[in-house]
Amino acid sequence: MNTVTLKKDGSIYRDGKAVGSDALDLLSFQIALEEAYTLRSFFKMIDKYKLFVKLNAFFSTFTELYHSCPEQGCNAGLLDYLEFSKSVEMIGVPDKRLEIYNSLFGVHASETSEIKSMQLDSLLDIPLKLGRLKHIVFGDRVDIFEFDTVYTLFEFIDGIAWQLGFHATPEQCELRR
Repeated sequence: MNTVTLKKDGSIYRDGKAVGSDALDLLSFQIALEEAYTLRSFFKMIDKYKLFVKLNAFFSTFTELYHSCPEQGCNAGLLDYLEFSKSVEMIGVPDKRLEIYNSLFGVHASETSEIKSMQLDSLLDIPLKLGRLKHIVFGDRVDIFEFDTVYTLFEFIDGIAWQLGFHATPEQCELRR
């Protein structure tokens, strides 16, 4: 599989060279994240590759919110890092179905937590990492199998957009620890 590297300055590199402004043909490529990649790096990429905004109807709202945030220091100090992961879950008996979905969550002291109650300005400068695939059988979260996996550029963009779609909590209602 072809691989691209997402750089912390928002650039996409293929074969050691920066990709121009049109990167739609790379959506099926496997991604690797540069060390110290953050959610801010993700938004820099969306700004740099303008056509990516059209991949999700809410991106214009997200980017407006991103541009209203401070240019640095957007880390509430509650999380060690953000993790983007993929899950494959077998659900239901007798009507069995298989769901495959991506998630973005926070990790602190090896414990995962939802981030939907946190504002974007407290998440932008937290390191972002790619996690392993979690295989959940019939909802049994006790026995979760984990596997190495790959992520495509499209999965990454769409998965983060999906997660951010749940960030409609007014700042006054934000949960703090």
